[in-house]
Amino acid sequence: MSNGFFDVPIAENEKVLSYAPGSPEKVELKKALANLKSRKEDIPMTIGGKKVFTKNKASIHPPHELKHTLGHYSKGTEKHVKDAIKAAMAAKEDWANMPWQERAAIFLKAADLLSGPYRQRMNAATMLCQSKNAYQAEIDSVAEMADFFRFNVQYMTEIYAVQPESAAGIWNRLEYRPLEGFIFALTPFNFTSIAGNLPGAPALMGNTVVWKPANSQIYSANVIMELFEEAGLPDGVINLVFVDGPTAGNVVFSNPDFGGLHFTGSTGVFNHLWKTMGENISTYKSYPRIVGETGGKDFVIAHSSANAKEVATALSRGAFEFQGQKCSAASRAYIPKSLWKDVKSYVQKDLKSFKMGSPEDFRNFINAVIDEKAFDKISNYIKNAKKDKNAKIIAGGKFDKSKGYFIEPTVIETNDPKYKTMCEEIFGPVLTVYVYEDKKYEETLKILDRTSEYALTGAIFAKDRAAVVTATTILRNSAGNFYINDKPTGAVVGQQPFGGARASGTNDKAGSVLNLYRWVSPRTIKETFVAPRDYRYPFLAGK
Repeated sequence: MSNGFFDVPIAENEKVLSYAPGSPEKVELKKALANLKSRKEDIPMTIGGKKVFTKNKASIHPPHELKHTLGHYSKGTEKHVKDAIKAAMAAKEDWANMPWQERAAIFLKAADLLSGPYRQRMNAATMLCQSKNAYQAEIDSVAEMADFFRFNVQYMTEIYAVQPESAAGIWNRLEYRPLEGFIFALTPFNFTSIAGNLPGAPALMGNTVVWKPANSQIYSANVIMELFEEAGLPDGVINLVFVDGPTAGNVVFSNPDFGGLHFTGSTGVFNHLWKTMGENISTYKSYPRIVGETGGKDFVIAHSSANAKEVATALSRGAFEFQGQKCSAASRAYIPKSLWKDVKSYVQKDLKSFKMGSPEDFRNFINAVIDEKAFDKISNYIKNAKKDKNAKIIAGGKFDKSKGYFIEPTVIETNDPKYKTMCEEIFGPVLTVYVYEDKKYEETLKILDRTSEYALTGAIFAKDRAAVVTATTILRNSAGNFYINDKPTGAVVGQQPFGGARASGTNDKAGSVLNLYRWVSPRTIKETFVAPRDYRYPFLAGK
């Protein structure tokens, strides 16, 4: 019973710790890293609150240290996916009927556990599993995930507070029901916070979830699942399965109770899933909600009035943090001829100073790419650029997978604005630069807009305000997150809701109230206090 209108704590962004030499957090993180490396995890699936182990195991290795085994996970089958759906449907009624403030309390507690006792374990797991340095792990797996949980609770209350007006004698109400059926959350390797938010956001709104993480993120996904459990999440609300994509898809997308997809991954996979759902549309009890954030070919364009050092710093950070494996990472740049000499010099100097290696060495800015498939794809782009007459490598260009999947941050200069690496998503530490004539600024903006199928993030650098206005107008549909005099990465929950359109997804803005609206189905309730007892209206009384 609820006998009050409850105010939730005002959400504030989690403070990002510095990990400076001698800081308490650095000491704690090093202990957590050593602890995780000293043992091998046996990671089960979680279905209906039960830990499910199988005999079919797969090993987990740090991308930067392939000889070391972090542990093994149990591989599932179609039966496990079916069991997860059954568990989600069995938990659905009780979870949907749980008072909203109790659901809120679970996620608020999860945020405090994450930013407290779970902080360094989550950071360490992300560093080892996904080869992120300490700062990249901190802003992702702790700060952003905690922000998602806290701000989502606040947004939920804002949604529930939106109510219709009522005329005399009538009470109109809006009830925000969870969707019918279960939600399928399909999460990527590159952000631990996304792995927490994609199942977490629908669950907060009263839905139950089947969650399939990327195989290369299972090690840190296991910590997220333990976090949810310690926060008090009931059995069956979020069910974690380790299966390949086709195995999950065959079961999920043919089930009549499938209610929605929360997805982050490649555009190609998202297109295939959407097509499959369309082919099965007559199977479902309701039209499923489809929310997806997909690929990007994110840009930086500088005007001749820009500061060269600021542009260079944005490229060095925006293109190469986490090895360029961010969907928001800068991967193409348009630099005016008058600035290029200085920008080029600054970027080359930055890249020369980058240290590359294990994230356990806190001096390393660059770590390994996620796996051999990514390594081979990225290195092939570099190989082709080395022999292409329309391109030249001006920084980096080396790669080695003998000990880990290491690729040097690489800058390609091209004389063709439609060169392959200006158009195609690489998802690695490769930046391509096209140098344009200063007087062709507007023309270059239009080329930029037409070059890529994606529209996720982008940035304009300029002191001249007219140049900023021109870029903002011409590039209106080129990026869902647009930055003025800043790198195109680092969106913060509650400040820059994240998502793009075109081939970059449905632009439902994770980290905002817009995303949570997708996980509810409103019901209007009209109550008349004194109902009419005669069908006749006054106009029927006479001529």
